[in-house]
Amino acid sequence: MNEILDPLVLARWQFGLTTLYHFIFVPLTIGLSLLVAILQTVWVRTGKVKYLKLTKLFGKIFLINFAMGIVTGIVQEFQFGMNWSNYSRFVGDIFGAPLAMEGLIAFFFEATFIGLWIFGWDKLPKGLHLMTIWFTWIGTTVSAYFILAANAFMQNPQGFEINAEKGRAELLDIGAVLTNPIALSQFPHTIFAAIMFGGTVMVAVAAWHLKRNQYVDEMRTALRFGAWANIVAFLGVGLTGHTLGMTMTEAQPMKMAAAEALYNNASGADASFSLFSLGTPDGAHEIFSVRIPYLLSFLSTGTFDGSVEGIRNLQADYTELYCSGPDTLLTCPSDGQFAPIIWITYWSFRWMIGLGFLAALVSAVGLWITRKDKELPNWVWKVAIWTAPIPMLASLVGWIFTEMGRQPWIVFGVMTTEQGVSPGVPGWAVLTSLIVFTLVYGGLAVVEFKLIFKAAKAGLPEIEHLPGEGGDGTGEPDPQKLATVY
Repeated sequence: MNEILDPLVLARWQFGLTTLYHFIFVPLTIGLSLLVAILQTVWVRTGKVKYLKLTKLFGKIFLINFAMGIVTGIVQEFQFGMNWSNYSRFVGDIFGAPLAMEGLIAFFFEATFIGLWIFGWDKLPKGLHLMTIWFTWIGTTVSAYFILAANAFMQNPQGFEINAEKGRAELLDIGAVLTNPIALSQFPHTIFAAIMFGGTVMVAVAAWHLKRNQYVDEMRTALRFGAWANIVAFLGVGLTGHTLGMTMTEAQPMKMAAAEALYNNASGADASFSLFSLGTPDGAHEIFSVRIPYLLSFLSTGTFDGSVEGIRNLQADYTELYCSGPDTLLTCPSDGQFAPIIWITYWSFRWMIGLGFLAALVSAVGLWITRKDKELPNWVWKVAIWTAPIPMLASLVGWIFTEMGRQPWIVFGVMTTEQGVSPGVPGWAVLTSLIVFTLVYGGLAVVEFKLIFKAAKAGLPEIEHLPGEGGDGTGEPDPQKLATVY
């Protein structure tokens, strides 16, 4: 019973569930805002009405998702004070700075231009209106960067000093926080992953209509556009993921060791990457595996003869560094263990890579079989429809790997997770809020899905007159028929 009502365990579950739920909406917002901006640009440049129809269809899905992302994101801010007050009190001076910048700069910028885009269809010149959706995308990406900069501080803290008198960390250099190597590597990786999700959602919507032989010309264009976006973004994910892996190895070598379940130092051919592995229940010994020699060395160091530190070696180093001396209250875990849960780290890393590759493979096959305008069997469209959530799942397990692989630290080398939890908060209170949040978020998930499915099922909108052109041919918008998106 004590384990069930352990405030630390419950607080971690609550923050993990609400964070992952919120992140369902974030990549789709980022990815679709870019793809919608491209579609509208093509319409402005070519004048082809099908691109305007596609812009409005996927723009509506984008806005539904954007609104839900705001609702779920607000909860994240409260949790730092509710369940993680020790953490907030200790590093809030640094961690709060990029979060404040995200709200005051990026989100305000994004919200301003998304409003102009929604209500400016018949009120702004086409070029100026096009600019608003591009600025919306810029706002979403800048917002993502500030959030990633805050997270990067937890992975690789810099730009601060410990004030021993006040017992807290204080900001010294905001530039160092914003240019954290982890943030610089993680940002493009996250953006490309978001574009993959946006592309597969576009593919799924198009496939649903093509399966029913509806809007064939427009949806075929949308399907191929989404598939190309997915493939190009996958290449970007791979390249930036390699850079992030090397940066992560330098900052958190234990995470990469856990990702491979590597217990002893290895280099060259011995630093291999296992595609599949079976081990003893404690994960300490391997029974069977399928391995690629040199690959772990390349992923970790960028060379085929580089050395990768093992879990046992790092455990000994960290014990000496963080558990010896008088001031180790915040840096030494109560159980003295510095390795994360190996099986979670190991498999989340592989599921992230595997799911991303599967999504790109389906898109590549889809481009090949749809290169000619011919009738295809229904199972093809069903596969395309079910591809939609795959990049999202890859992103979610990627974040599980990122955050679980950092354990036992809440701020690497500075504060352990167990030291960051709020003192005096009873387990039953955390459990109650966890149950309530789970139920509310479950309801919101149903609402989100139904709204997006309804918008997608409705298909392409009717265009009575082009934005900026009156229905009477005068060139002035008809106030009775303003062509707003919604």
